[in-house]
Amino acid sequence: MNGKPVTSHRQAIRHAELDWRADDGDVEAPFSTAYDDVYFSRQDGREETRFVFIDNNDLPQRLAAWRERRPFTIGETGFGTGLNMVCAWTCFDEHAPADARLHLISTEKHPLTREALARAWRSWPQLSRQAAALLEQWPPAVAGVNRLQLDARVILDLHFGDAADCLDRLDGQVDAWFLDGFAPSKNPDMWRPELFTAMATASRPGATFATFTCAGFVRRGLSAAGFRWRKVPGFGRKREMLRGEHDPAAPSAPRRSSARAATPWFQPPPPRPADHVAVIGAGIAGTSVAAALARRGSQVTLIDREGIAAGASGNPQAALYVKMAIEPNLQSRFYLAALLYTQRWLARLDPERRWWSDCGLLQLAGKAGEVERQQRFLAHYQLPPAVVAASDPSLATTLAGVALHQHALHYPLAGWVDPVALCHHLAATPGVGVRHARLDSLRETDAGWRLALGQESLHVDQVVFATGHASRHWLDGLPIQPVRGQISTLSLAPGHGSGEAPALDRVLCAEGYVMPPREGRLTFGATFSPNDDDDAVCSSDHRRNLDELARLVPALAESVGDRSPAACGGRASVRAASPDKTPYAGPLPEFDRWRQDYAALGKDARRTFSQPGRHYPGLWMSTAHGSRGMVSAPLCAELIASRLHDEPMPLERELIDHLHPGRRIIADLIRGR
Repeated sequence: MNGKPVTSHRQAIRHAELDWRADDGDVEAPFSTAYDDVYFSRQDGREETRFVFIDNNDLPQRLAAWRERRPFTIGETGFGTGLNMVCAWTCFDEHAPADARLHLISTEKHPLTREALARAWRSWPQLSRQAAALLEQWPPAVAGVNRLQLDARVILDLHFGDAADCLDRLDGQVDAWFLDGFAPSKNPDMWRPELFTAMATASRPGATFATFTCAGFVRRGLSAAGFRWRKVPGFGRKREMLRGEHDPAAPSAPRRSSARAATPWFQPPPPRPADHVAVIGAGIAGTSVAAALARRGSQVTLIDREGIAAGASGNPQAALYVKMAIEPNLQSRFYLAALLYTQRWLARLDPERRWWSDCGLLQLAGKAGEVERQQRFLAHYQLPPAVVAASDPSLATTLAGVALHQHALHYPLAGWVDPVALCHHLAATPGVGVRHARLDSLRETDAGWRLALGQESLHVDQVVFATGHASRHWLDGLPIQPVRGQISTLSLAPGHGSGEAPALDRVLCAEGYVMPPREGRLTFGATFSPNDDDDAVCSSDHRRNLDELARLVPALAESVGDRSPAACGGRASVRAASPDKTPYAGPLPEFDRWRQDYAALGKDARRTFSQPGRHYPGLWMSTAHGSRGMVSAPLCAELIASRLHDEPMPLERELIDHLHPGRRIIADLIRGR
């Protein structure tokens, strides 16, 4: 259920067109040449932000009184230089309790480059710590949601694209709005009715707003969406501005349920306590969920019979790699977002690159017609070169450090990770306890779930299954396919083969892959055997991997000396895959109830329903990650942890639905299966 190609939302994101202007004191500020407007006051931009957005949303008082377990959430239209968001962050640090959390959401149609952003922040050296966190994680200009972990208590979601479109796709609720952006007379396309409707739909009851403008059509648009507004004194030479609240009971206010009118089955279950969560499975899917939950304050018990990274996550190196469809579709959009998120996530976990590397990856055009396919891919996606770019054989050879004869796509932010080291690092997150035990059964109780672990039992609020292909034993009704894969390794130490390690600088992928050497060994592979759950290493698969290595990069294969299966080390493991090759991440549906409740889809795919999807309370899953789990699992973990802690989600609503474990039921019903 990958969906038809989605082109309307994959428009290229263009950087802001800037001029730089200074006042008499040489305070330099960016000026938008496209909108003929300033980003902030050169005289006192920070004070303007404090007055308009911080004080007129009563943030100091509200943050000081915040006692909710969920984060306080601020939404903004127009990120610009990030000044408003950083000022909100500093206000939070100054006033909020020590155990409070802050979630920032901001839209931006034309983001600044990292270089321009750094230049703008020179105006506020007193905010250098916050600026450094922002600059370190600043994402490339790609449409969609970019989640940044600014510090232990603060998350920023940057939504790149049109503000109204981004907020319409937002899965989350907001406590306070900064209605910013260039002036309505300069940028009328932003200040349109669809924006106010999307804001209203995403507002919690009583959500406040503040904006510098008093334009009549802005007031009318806010009123039509259920916002009460009033004029108050403005900042500096601005005589008046607006502030107000959202009233969900207002006759004109849109209902939150309207966002789910066409897909009620994907309505998430209501929030419930997540003080103690059991995560079943200690591979990359499970350990990333455990760490994401613990970071938010949950006590997590990580359970695995075999121990940490004992299954498919136990290879010495794994590629950070995606291969997307020629035209954008839901699956490709998810994997692109996951690759960009995982790179930022790893850089925060291990800034010294001790057990991972963003060395880059070359996707070689090995088959006939692949060059033309790659060209069509680049034309359809229009991604910045910092994400992916074409390489001819000469450039590919220079990038790789070994002779190549193929064209390629170069992914500069991709690379490899040591999954065993990563899983152990995540399992050591404060708040995570590890138990080597077998789950025998689980039973719902009045307060959550009781898990039988051999002779012991464990009582928890909620449970997350991250058990790979073994999930099919627990999640009956969910189609999961076992896929056997074997990697091979060759020693490059002196006295073995040539005794010289080849100078491979990037991961190479085609039908197989090969990693840059690490600790004197070359890792390559991997075989792909669907419906095979045998994890024994076999000589014939070593031969297949060796043959693919020789085909993929002959110069490298010739340099390693003995290329017989007997010379190879290796490892075989069993991955889990879904029929559509997209992971399952979300709540566990009551499969039989779904088939009953939505059976009429078999006769009319356009039939509407009022019944929300029924889910087993407090049961979740992150599984079927296939061979790309090192990329997909961290973002899926963030999705699940965000849902359990009642936070805005790290993906657009349609991508969250695409990952939902119930998607297969709906697809089968529509197809009459």
